[in-house]
Amino acid sequence: MHETTRNDLMKYISLTENHLFSKAYKNGRRIVCRTMAVYVMKDLHEKRLKKANPLKESINRVGISASKKIGGAVERNRAKRIIREADRQIDSLYGIRCGMIIVIAARETATEVKMQDAMRDLQYALTKLDMLESPPEEDKNKVPDGQSSTDEENI
Repeated sequence: MHETTRNDLMKYISLTENHLFSKAYKNGRRIVCRTMAVYVMKDLHEKRLKKANPLKESINRVGISASKKIGGAVERNRAKRIIREADRQIDSLYGIRCGMIIVIAARETATEVKMQDAMRDLQYALTKLDMLESPPEEDKNKVPDGQSSTDEENI
């Protein structure tokens, strides 16, 4: 028999109402990357949605938009698919804070990149917005550009 897991139940609800997109654009915190712009704001209906969730946990409402500037229907749908999968991957790897409205607007370059590039941009944006539950670890052995790897001064 199949056991119900957290992945089987709802993790987020898709945004469909135009007024929520408009509120996120107007009042949300924003980070713009090469392939997308990410808008985040607190969800005022979090408690009501938490009650409706079978696990009684907070969830996110996520909306992905792609304008006609990106291209035809095929290009727009490809951009949305890439961003949706990047969101799923980041949520499974790092976890995304819940109880928020997240709007991701695809930019014109979103159709030209692979999913890993979109994932890197989304991870960067969510890290800057302090939305990741366990942020990625920086490589501690990595030496910043222009600095030597030794602590001794060159004579």
